[in-house]
Amino acid sequence: MPISKLAHYSIRTTDLEKSCRFYEQILGFRRGYRPPFNFPGAWLYRGGDEADFGTVHIIGVDPDNPDGLAAYLGDKALPATGTGIVDHIAFLATGVEAMWQTLRAAGIEYRDRTVPSIGLHQMFIEDPSGVTIELNFPAEEVLQLGAVQPAQVATTVGTGE
Repeated sequence: MPISKLAHYSIRTTDLEKSCRFYEQILGFRRGYRPPFNFPGAWLYRGGDEADFGTVHIIGVDPDNPDGLAAYLGDKALPATGTGIVDHIAFLATGVEAMWQTLRAAGIEYRDRTVPSIGLHQMFIEDPSGVTIELNFPAEEVLQLGAVQPAQVATTVGTGE
């Protein structure tokens, strides 16, 4: 059974709307169809095709009753924040300069680094639940801006402040 692609990843959060706003306003996802489950949540999509069942599933957790999802998702403890044993989730992207502007305007901290040997510029951010998101841009975008010299690996930390 060969695996063809990642279907989605799910995030549990006690602030559903804040998490949805982050993925919509910062990363450009949009809400789409979600089956009528017996718990709050949202399925977020890229583009107009909903045939792939969404890329990001955000699961609302009632902070007063965190065990409410146990019947559907199993009896898992909800970590306070972060990615748990998963280090990060990565997306391919374009438009690095626009993303820098978006993050600065929203006051979101980020870490940048260019890895010329693989042609990627990596940007690391955290969603409101502390999940690390890696955005991979073509390194050429950054090199054309003169932000990084071609032979170096640069690490910069930026904030919206």
